[in-house]
Formats: sequence, C-alpha cells, structure tokens
Amino acid sequence: MTRVLRSAWGHVQRHRGRHADIAVAALLLVVVLVTTATDAARGPALGVAELVVAALACGSLVLRRRHPLLVLGIATVAAETYLALLHGDGGDLVLAAPLIALYTLAERTGRRPTLVVGGLVVLVLGGVHVLIKPESWIGSENIALAALGALAVASGDASRHRRAYLAEVEERAARAERDRELEARTRVTEERLRLARELHDAVGHQLALAAVQAGVADHVLETQPGAARDALAHVRTACRDALTELRATVGLLRAEDGSRPPAPSVGLDGLADLVSGFARSGLQIEEHRTGRQRALPPAVDLTAYRVIQEALTNASRHGCGTHVVLRLDYGTDAIELLVENPVEAGAQAPSTAGHGIVGMRERVAALGGSLEAGPDRRGAFRVAARLPLDVRSVA
Repeated sequence: MTRVLRSAWGHVQRHRGRHADIAVAALLLVVVLVTTATDAARGPALGVAELVVAALACGSLVLRRRHPLLVLGIATVAAETYLALLHGDGGDLVLAAPLIALYTLAERTGRRPTLVVGGLVVLVLGGVHVLIKPESWIGSENIALAALGALAVASGDASRHRRAYLAEVEERAARAERDRELEARTRVTEERLRLARELHDAVGHQLALAAVQAGVADHVLETQPGAARDALAHVRTACRDALTELRATVGLLRAEDGSRPPAPSVGLDGLADLVSGFARSGLQIEEHRTGRQRALPPAVDLTAYRVIQEALTNASRHGCGTHVVLRLDYGTDAIELLVENPVEAGAQAPSTAGHGIVGMRERVAALGGSLEAGPDRRGAFRVAARLPLDVRSVA
C-alpha cells in the first residue's frame, strides 16, 4: 500500500502542471454550468449543444501549456458560440476560458505577438457581444471585457519576466558554484605541485649527495679508512638535512589555520653552503658573479636557489668529470643564471621531461621568466634561466 501511495505521489509530482490544468478546466466548467442554470433569465435546463460547447471551451484549457495559441482560438470560438446559443441570457463566466488562454499565451510567447493576438481576441469578443446585444456596444460588459483582456496580457507578461529572472538567478548561482569548485580544485592542484617541487628539490638534493658520498665510502673503505669515515659523516649530515627538509614540508601539510604556509626560507644567501656541500662530494664548481649584487624579492631568491640546486644535483649524478661552471648575472630588471657541465659520452643525460627540470620550468614560469635546459653542440648540459625582478607585475 505504501509503495502504491509513493508511486501515485511521484506521478502527481511529475505531472502536477497537467493535473492543475485539468482541475482548473473542470472547476470552470462546473461554475459556468451552475451559474447559467441558476440564472433567473434562463429556462430550467440547458440543452445538449450548450453542454458540449461549454465543455469544449473549458476543456481545451487542459492543453493550454502545450498549444497556447490553438487553445486560445478554440476557447474563444466555443465561448462565443455558447453565448450565442444562450442569446445573451447569462453564461458570461464562460469568457474566463479565453482569458485564461490569453494569459497562458502571454506567459509562453513574446510581448508583441501577445498584444496583437490579445487585441484581436478582445475585438472578436466585443464584436460578438455587439451582434448579440446591439444596444450594449458601449456598455459596461465590453469595457470590462477589454479591461480583463489587458489584465490577462499584463499578468502573463509579468509571469514570463519573473520566470526568466528566476532562471537567470539560478543559472548565476550554479555558475558561481561551478567557479568556486573550479577555483578550489585549481588551488589544491597548485598547492600539491608546490609541495611536490619542494620535496623533490630539497629531499632529492640531499639524497643525491648522500648517494654520492656512500659510493665514495664504498670505494675507499679498505684502502683509505679515514676518507671513508669522512664520506659517511657527509652521508649522515645529508640524511639529517633531508629529514629536516622533510619535516618542514610535512609541516606545511599539517597547517590547520587554512592559510597558505610560507615557502622554506632559502635563497642565494645559502649558495655558499650549497656549493661547499657539492664540493665535499668531489664536484669542482667554477663560480662567476657579475653585476651589482643586492637583495632579491623572496620569490626570485628562492627560485634562483632551487634552479641552481637542481642543476648542480643533475651535474653530480649525470656529469662527466668534476668541473661545473656556475654564472650569476645581476641585471637591472632581471637576474640570469647559467649552470654548465660536460656529459660523459654514452651516459644518460638528465631528461628534459623529468620531474626536476619540469619543476624548474614551473617555478620560472610562475615568475614570468624563461628557462632552457638541454645539451648544447659541445656535448655539455646547459641550464640557463632568466628571472625578472619585478614579480609584482606577474599575474
């Protein structure tokens, strides 16, 4: 029984507009017949023709939402036929059928065609009244009919505008919700990429140094125990630094205030420690600085440091020999950096699509700069970046 009731209620909800039209048509038909039958000027009963025409005028309203213009024509002709059959003795409420149809036409179509059709309908209704009752061509019935027709058109037009306004409001709300979801996904993606870059650049760098020093320790363990102990000490230091960097990055994920945590405070001021760490691993770095050295914007300072760090890490892993050239040029509107090292013949050079170089490109592009990474004609691997100093103008 409950299932049947639920099914019936669902059917009513899906077709509530049609059911409402049926109810309006039936109620109007009953009111028209009752008021006509009880009119003192009418006889005691209505004929079959009157019943059929009244049913046609009111029953056509069931289809008013699907075919408003057709229903308006049928209701108008049937209503006037009903009045003609009654010879003007009562039954005026049947005119509510074409007025309701006129309201629906105004609600479903534009203002201009509704005004034209509505004017024609009012003229037809008024003309029939004049034919039935020639003495009432300027009577109150025709004036009331014209006023009701204008009211039906105005009400339908207002309803159409309100429905369009509500649809636009709903569309704006849905679009705003979609924009918020897209913005949230974009921010999550950007934060995820930022953390991935920090993990790769910081932890990957330290682990690369640890791997190099571990290889040195294994190579000299039996012949040079002192050098092996030094290499293992460097491994321990690199692992400790990697854990520190990892703890700092994980701390970004545990931020509870919802704000964007600041990036790790490293920059070109720590370049000397970075170079000395690679020097301990056996890498010889030839460093050149030109231009007036000065404090850089934090974002530029961090990006320059991370690009040099990744380039030196790739040089220690893939390079041939131990010689690396590092150049820094402090310009007036940008800082340019270059890291160049030879690559051993047959050795696998750093992939330009790897996470490290992709991360460098993302960092540089975020500042509106440019980066080139790849082998040159001499067989050396070259990383060159240009970072603008005016990062405020970057969107």
